[in-house]
Amino acid sequence: MEKLYARGCDYAPVLDDHGNIVTEKKCPFCRTPLPDTDEDERERLKKRVAAGETYAILRLGVHHYYGENGYPQDYTKALELWHRAAELGYSESCCNIGYAYEHGQGVVVDKSKANHYYELAAIGGNTTARCNLGLICRDSGNMDRALKHFMIAARGGDTESLSFIKRMYFFGDASKGDYTKALQFYQAYLGEIKSVQRDKAAAADEENYY
Repeated sequence: MEKLYARGCDYAPVLDDHGNIVTEKKCPFCRTPLPDTDEDERERLKKRVAAGETYAILRLGVHHYYGENGYPQDYTKALELWHRAAELGYSESCCNIGYAYEHGQGVVVDKSKANHYYELAAIGGNTTARCNLGLICRDSGNMDRALKHFMIAARGGDTESLSFIKRMYFFGDASKGDYTKALQFYQAYLGEIKSVQRDKAAAADEENYY
């Protein structure tokens, strides 16, 4: 089993057994000290990409997509990296590839291919891709299919899908029961992921709010 790039390196607080903040910050998952500079982070990411770590490959693609963290903006390079991660089984990359085809970023707009990659990502459990499939169905007038996609995504904690179901209810495209069930799904998801560390992370930075 491969070792994925730990998201905890970026977000999770590090505490000792008594709940005190540890001075030397390390990722609580992989126990690696956090990088001191952007250059250190780029070098570490480079090594992880070379080792074939799927999240690192996706992340490097995102850096190229936005032209951030010292990387030049390059949609073609981003797609190349996302395809590589997708071939290794990382579903989030399929979602990004689908978005590129839907909006013509680095490739010619191709709705069929966008739908294909969104479906691959959704099958892999990616709620953003599932939500995007719902939007495609909604915009084509297939409200029943859209609602099914949004409900599945809301069950997986996708906030936007919950909002879209609320709008469908407001405009008469979903029932009150549908919206109530979506709320129950979403609340159940929040209950499953709730933890002391998540609450502290959310309090420290609004980007970590859940």
